[in-house]
Amino acid sequence: MGEGLIAQQSPASCLFPLGSAALIVTNETVAAHYGLVLEQALSGHYGVVRTVVLPDGEQYKNWQSLELIFDALLRGAFDRKAVLYALGGGVIGDMTGFAAATYMRGVPFVQIPTTLLAQVDSSVGGKTAINHPLGKNMIGAFYQPRLVLCDLATLDTLPAREMSAGLAEVIKYGPIADMQFMEWLEVSIDAVLNKEPQALAHAVKRSCEIKAWVVGQDEKESGLRAILNFGHTFGHAIEAGLGYGQWLHGEGVGAGMVMAAELSFRLGLVDTSFVSRLKRLIERAGLPTRGPVLDAADNAGRYLELMRVDKKSEAGEIRFVVIDGPGKAAVRSAPDSLVREVIDACCAYGPH
Repeated sequence: MGEGLIAQQSPASCLFPLGSAALIVTNETVAAHYGLVLEQALSGHYGVVRTVVLPDGEQYKNWQSLELIFDALLRGAFDRKAVLYALGGGVIGDMTGFAAATYMRGVPFVQIPTTLLAQVDSSVGGKTAINHPLGKNMIGAFYQPRLVLCDLATLDTLPAREMSAGLAEVIKYGPIADMQFMEWLEVSIDAVLNKEPQALAHAVKRSCEIKAWVVGQDEKESGLRAILNFGHTFGHAIEAGLGYGQWLHGEGVGAGMVMAAELSFRLGLVDTSFVSRLKRLIERAGLPTRGPVLDAADNAGRYLELMRVDKKSEAGEIRFVVIDGPGKAAVRSAPDSLVREVIDACCAYGPH
């Protein structure tokens, strides 16, 4: 992690994996800023360096985009010694990782996350995936990158909405694992939003430390790692229900964390002051704190339908990450009747 790591003369270049060729996978937005810089940085390390530019957005995290990566690899005659470089946000990282995991049964890849969300969450831990119309991240693999190159300078060009979305994944680490970090965020959230270097570096570093510790205990999400999905069960339902790309992932997680905290309160695990405190922090980050209405006739029913298509579900029973006291998370099931009450209370038409 540092500033200017993508540049050709960066000391980090000595960490690039050895290989016969490199394929950079990026999107239209990021390519305009950093595509040529990375090509130049890699040209001294690989005999062939090529770039494939994908459309930008969650709605393109699908089979069609994945095939564009495979087309570039096959038409370019890339062999098993090729290295893939994911230059972009979470969508690019997830798809590049999945392509690397499956091309010729596995080739090395490097994550170069250019959004706050990707730097603090999706680039760390080895989850790769594409979406399916019926569920988010349902098709994928666990596949670790050889290197994660976190260049904080890439956040200079990140739009305000994307910064806020990334903060959702930063905020979650407080209630699930480190209340001191949450307290720091309550003081420093404006500095992070304004991209003040010291505050931004601490937010990214501490987030990565917490995630790395959790993943180190449970790489394949058989237990503890599931707590990193705090707010995501509701959030994924929002993304799928609205249509991928309507809300950013972090926006869905922001509203989803409020809903998960409310569920925790109704299960008797936290008091109402904790829910209010978390909601205020999410609001200050510029994120929605209410879920959208997905179905005017039966909104809660639609949420429940979408949440059953979730990797944490067991035998059709939805399992939620809840706060089992501040700074501690657990995975629990809850009666549909109680979840309906939470959805009704926390969606746009519900009581304030």
